Amino acid sequence: MSAPRLPLSRAVSPLELFFDLVFVLALGQLTHHFVAHLTWRGGAETLVALIAVVGIWTFTTFEITMLDIERKGTKIVTVAVMALGLFANAGIAHAFDDSPWLFVVPMLAALIGPSVYAAVTAPDDALRGHYLRVLLWFLVSTPLWLIGAMVEPDTRLWFWAAAAGVDLIGTWLAHPVPGRRIDSRQLAFDAEHVVERMRLFLIIMLGETVLTLGRVITEHHDDALVLTLAFGCFLALVCLWQIYFARAESEVVRDITRTADPISAVHLGLSAIYGVVTGLVIFAAGAETLLGHAHTDRAGVAGVLILIGPAVYLLSQAFYFHRETGTGWLPRVVGAAVLAVTAIAAYWLPPWLVIVVLVLILGGLAVRLSRAATTESIGGAEGH
Repeated sequence: MSAPRLPLSRAVSPLELFFDLVFVLALGQLTHHFVAHLTWRGGAETLVALIAVVGIWTFTTFEITMLDIERKGTKIVTVAVMALGLFANAGIAHAFDDSPWLFVVPMLAALIGPSVYAAVTAPDDALRGHYLRVLLWFLVSTPLWLIGAMVEPDTRLWFWAAAAGVDLIGTWLAHPVPGRRIDSRQLAFDAEHVVERMRLFLIIMLGETVLTLGRVITEHHDDALVLTLAFGCFLALVCLWQIYFARAESEVVRDITRTADPISAVHLGLSAIYGVVTGLVIFAAGAETLLGHAHTDRAGVAGVLILIGPAVYLLSQAFYFHRETGTGWLPRVVGAAVLAVTAIAAYWLPPWLVIVVLVLILGGLAVRLSRAATTESIGGAEGH
């Protein structure tokens, strides 16, 4: 018989919100790196760094919920990871050229240190055993990160990509070893708290993308076309916000309160965060580049990115809803497919037309999901 699940016992603490703000810098650095290296290799470098820094957030968020942020030791670990995350995020800018250690050393310390703390202080044998298995996975990826930092920049990406792949697979599979895997149904867990953390993290990530638009507006304050297209990008972000918060969040909370395995449900959500952040970075890079070349005859790569980013964002949400709630995933898949098909043509379209198409697609999807939420609410009220 599974242990009873803890109800929502506390709100998100100020320290947790403070911790999340460190990752505003991460999104900005990832976007800047991609814009400065707008090639396939630059995209791969950005993705590797993204997996590392999002891994710090997801891993720490899960751990401090498990170990209770109100414990003195957990607070100390959280502040330490904040400091390490600050340096790792700042190190993204030169991680793939002449200063890899500023990125890789604090990143590894932010992942391995809390794992050691949890393996020693977790409140039961199951959790301590789980974090010991986590450390075994880090024994595989850490040498790859360190070797990558020691080799020449041209070779570094290959080692770091392998290391990031190990870390990502370990996270998605919950760090199993042969014959051993955590039984999440046996553990009490404040799942609603993590849902709230994911909600606030998404708002922060959307907010950082708004700041990217703000920087472009400041630089082109007297260009009417750029200002108009920037407003279109802002409308697209509002649609992305509405697509999740109109209905999806309530579905997630409802599922969390009903499932017999809340940790598994939260784990799926944390896994989807990687795709959500990837989509926002691609969108922000595409928007910054497109707005900087608003007067060209065709949008080029920027036009492709500004459509592909929201498609990745939608597919990541669709993955979670399909696996966990079974609802709301099909409209997102359809919207992502339309964006992807349109992106093929966007390379040759003028920038203004790309923005118009983007707003129409996302606006239509937001309206569709909002109406579905309203209909469901009315139906539920009449049923009572």
